Amino acid sequence: MHIEPGIVVGAKMALSVATATGAFGLAAKMALQSLRRDGGLAALAARSLVSTVLVFCFFQVLPHYPVGVSEVHLILGSTLFLIFGAGPAAIGLAAGLALQGLLFAPADLPQYGINVTTLLLPLWALKLLANRIIADGTPYVDLKYRQALALSTAYQGGIVAWVAFWAFYGQGFSAENLTAVSAFGGAYMLVIIIEPLVDLGVLALAKSLRSLTTGPLFNSRLHQAAG
Repeated sequence: MHIEPGIVVGAKMALSVATATGAFGLAAKMALQSLRRDGGLAALAARSLVSTVLVFCFFQVLPHYPVGVSEVHLILGSTLFLIFGAGPAAIGLAAGLALQGLLFAPADLPQYGINVTTLLLPLWALKLLANRIIADGTPYVDLKYRQALALSTAYQGGIVAWVAFWAFYGQGFSAENLTAVSAFGGAYMLVIIIEPLVDLGVLALAKSLRSLTTGPLFNSRLHQAAG
């Protein structure tokens, strides 16, 4: 989901500042909700730190391939949301992306506003969807495959939509650009297939290791009904 350098340039980069500002505002809102409702500052800090390390590994360690206008990553945004909560997931995505750019991919830093928008706004949409399709009495460890698939599709579909937006905004609707965007979107369908299975596997592991996956390091909703 890293937009390649040169796709959006010049004055057009100003839009990414506005969208990133909005994305950070939503991330702050999600973090504040976690702070107030799910363990306080220490829990938020611990989960955010773990999320940051995981996101960094997702970007830098797991296989990732350039396709069309961007790169295909296994980001596991829905997994982070389910295990740690929306606030820590948002902080981890933003911080992990920044850390990866600073340490290993400085060429991506000018596109940070674009890329952080692409990560955080779909997370907000995922959170809203989760509130609608998961009953308050259902702990996350009891999710069904269709629910995990819906969450993953919402997140990864949002990423594809934002990448397409930035590509068309920056380079227009030429045949070459349409082909590049289509190639990226098609490749990302593999992620949508894999991620729900990862989610269910992680949730099953959390359920079997309940004694180790309760407490401030994990989202309270993982094992409990909504408060």
